Amino acid sequence: MSEVKGKVLKSTGKWYQVLLPEGDIVECRIRGRLRLEGLRTTNPITVGDTVLLADKRDEEGKGVITDYELRDNYIVRKSTNLSKQMHILAANIDRAYLLVTLKFPETHTVFIDRFLVAAESFRIPVTILFNKVDLLKGEDLVLLEAMMDLYRTVGYPCEAISASNQQNIDFLRTDIKDKQVMIAGHSGTGKSTLVNALDPSLDLRIGEISSAHHQGQHTTTFAEMHPLKTGGYIIDTPGIRAFGIVDLDKEVISHYFPEMRALIGQCKFHNCQHLNEPACAVKAALETGEIYESRYWTYLQLMNGDEEDVHRRGRSF
Repeated sequence: MSEVKGKVLKSTGKWYQVLLPEGDIVECRIRGRLRLEGLRTTNPITVGDTVLLADKRDEEGKGVITDYELRDNYIVRKSTNLSKQMHILAANIDRAYLLVTLKFPETHTVFIDRFLVAAESFRIPVTILFNKVDLLKGEDLVLLEAMMDLYRTVGYPCEAISASNQQNIDFLRTDIKDKQVMIAGHSGTGKSTLVNALDPSLDLRIGEISSAHHQGQHTTTFAEMHPLKTGGYIIDTPGIRAFGIVDLDKEVISHYFPEMRALIGQCKFHNCQHLNEPACAVKAALETGEIYESRYWTYLQLMNGDEEDVHRRGRSF
């Protein structure tokens, strides 16, 4: 029996929209055995996967996903389903773009750092996009420069943009062309606005900001991958209020902080966890300011297994 390859554009839990090579989009379900492989996730197939379809449709005329190709990478978050450990957000990501806003809503460094750690653990490069910069004045602009300096120093490309008026987004069209990239961030940071700006024909629904708490209203329920007219694919993810790190051993968490990774081997003890050990190179770098306090504070949270209120500000930098 011959099988056809396709790309998963959307997953709504039970049904999947799959793009075929000739451009048709087929609604598909998963063959039962795929759901029973013992994966500790709510979704064995995810947006961005390359899947194999049976050559015949089922009795309802739907496509049948029989298997999926080995992933280059994927990124997960903690599932709200307590019987499972994780939910796979997207797979086969060439680059993730994390949308950050200093106001309306405010994105705190703890959230940014946790996302970066997760991306590092799955070997996904990240660019941080500071959006809505047209709304910033005075001290907010000083804060913007400080945060961009922080993350550039750590090693992450940073760009200041305004998606709503297409300010400084031209570089993205070039970056994304012929790639499969992900847009992530809190609800209200402007993910759908940015996708619409890159390809107006998509016309994604845009949410409003809650006046009570300056939080975004969820408009994207499921991750969805959109083919762009200019080439490539962009994955729009649901707004993430808090980003849970899944299944990271404490012994290697520091490896996912590039500034700490650079100091590996310089501590007195080879298994140093950079907490209270003597002659720790990381703690010494913290004292001299080479490692930012806000980043180390996030590291402590992860080492202590602190999952409470991870969207809070944390320590200042």
